[in-house]
Amino acid sequence: MNTRWKPSVTVAAVIEHEGRFLLVEEVTSDGLRLNNPAGHLEPGESLAQGCEREVLEETAHHFSPTALVGVYMARVQRAPNKPNNPDESDDVTYLRFAYCGTLGAFDPARTLDTGIVCTVWMTPEEIRQSTARHRSPLVLQCMEDYLRGQCYPMELVFTDDSICSTNAEMQK
Repeated sequence: MNTRWKPSVTVAAVIEHEGRFLLVEEVTSDGLRLNNPAGHLEPGESLAQGCEREVLEETAHHFSPTALVGVYMARVQRAPNKPNNPDESDDVTYLRFAYCGTLGAFDPARTLDTGIVCTVWMTPEEIRQSTARHRSPLVLQCMEDYLRGQCYPMELVFTDDSICSTNAEMQK
C-alpha cells in the first residue's frame, strides 16, 4: 500500500506584553512542558482562525493575529510505546504557522483545555534558560524570530472560501 506522507498542521501564537511572553504549561507524554499557545488546525477554519481558537482554549484570552511570524517544521520521534503494536514508533512531523498579534479580554469563566495546567509570563532570558522544558524547539525559535522583527503581512496566507464552506453550501 502506498501512503502519502502528510505533516500535522499546527498554529501557534507568539504573545508579548511588556517584555514577557505568554506560554502555557501542559501535561505531555514527556511530562510537564512549556509551549506557545498552540494546537492542531481543525477542518473548516483558516490558519488565523485556528490560532484565535487555540489561544482562547489554552489561555482563556481572546486573541487577534496581526502578522505571520513564520512557518516552521519540526520532527518528533519517540520510542515505541503502543502496547497493541510495539513496533510502531511515534514519528510525527509538525508544520507550524506562528502568528503574533493582540491579546484581548480574559474570560474568567472559561476552563482551560485538557492538559493545560496554567499560563505563565516569561522573559526572553527565562525562556532561553528553560529549553529543557520546552515541548518543541519551535518555542524558542518563534520567540527569537519575533524579537528580530520577523513579521509578514496576514495576506501572505490566503484562505479560499471553500475552506469555510459547509457541505450544504458546496452542493448549491
